[in-house]
Amino acid sequence: MIRFDHVTKRYPDGTVAVDGLTLEAPTGRITVFVGPSGCGKTTSLRMVNRMIEPTSGTITIDDRDVTSLPPHELRRTIGYVIQHAGLFPHRTVIDNVATVPFLLGTDKKQARARAAELLERVGLPAHFARRYPAQLSGGQQQRVGVARALAADPPVMLMDEPFSAVDPVVREQLQDQFLQLQEELGKTIVFVTHDIDEAIKLGDQIAVMAVGGHLAQLSSPADLLARPIDAFVAGFVGRDRGYRALGFARGAALPTTPEPTVRFGERVPPGGLEEWTLVVDDTDQPQGWLRSGPSGSPPGSPIDDAALFRGGTLATQGGSLRAALDACLSSPSGRGVVVDGDGRLEGTVHLDAVTDLIASRERAEVTGGADG
Repeated sequence: MIRFDHVTKRYPDGTVAVDGLTLEAPTGRITVFVGPSGCGKTTSLRMVNRMIEPTSGTITIDDRDVTSLPPHELRRTIGYVIQHAGLFPHRTVIDNVATVPFLLGTDKKQARARAAELLERVGLPAHFARRYPAQLSGGQQQRVGVARALAADPPVMLMDEPFSAVDPVVREQLQDQFLQLQEELGKTIVFVTHDIDEAIKLGDQIAVMAVGGHLAQLSSPADLLARPIDAFVAGFVGRDRGYRALGFARGAALPTTPEPTVRFGERVPPGGLEEWTLVVDDTDQPQGWLRSGPSGSPPGSPIDDAALFRGGTLATQGGSLRAALDACLSSPSGRGVVVDGDGRLEGTVHLDAVTDLIASRERAEVTGGADG
């Protein structure tokens, strides 16, 4: 556990970056600091590993004051990931990852073997080990940065906007991979971001910071969306927080209907198809929608990748109502595609069926709140 106890950072010119911060980051959980620029979230994180020294108050890790260790010894026990990875340009990828084990006196062969395992774990093939950082994409460099932070198996990790410098697709992949790693490793993590969607996706608890370094609210993502404490938090979370909150809502089983499909390799029959027809592969996993008619694929044309509309998302049976709603809204046919846990088609669901589930959930919450 990381505990901030009335921690303040005041600079010589009188600027207060963090003002009386008190909170606990639970063991094995992800605590996300989020807020506007200048609110003290990065300063708070850097005080944990003493890259910035607090003016007053105490920070403890498992009840041990961080000032009881020399800074260099403290930092070797804490993983640290920053926005641009911060890799050593003159070292190979594998030696970047093995940096801290080397410093701790681990045998080089053993340290590199551990580094190779971690590179595989963060999704980098073995042949990347001998490359240099300049030979990697931004997303690949961030993966190396995460692997390096894990190399000494630290109980605590600090992550300062680690995914913000990559494109949205790579960012989502890194977030998903990070959550999978955390599920396996159970580190105590303090994560800084300016993106409320990232905070909601990754955080077990979210600390919303206000300008001046004040803690505005500390809540679980679901509670933050449902019950922002004041106008500042409500405004920062955004007007569409009701839609985001659906990500935590599980409704009854989605009422799917069978959906006619075609497969790759087939041809559009002489009589044509429905205006929108779902295309699946040989394992019944949806691949996209095929449009027929005057402006779509004519009879006799091959059903191949080039003809597909892939814009729609998929909803998993038993998943969130947000995913189901998004599947309907993003589908060119207006029908949301629903799959099972293995990604195989279960059927489609109509928008009105999903909105009915959302409305019934809201009625149940209101009734429950009134009864309570």
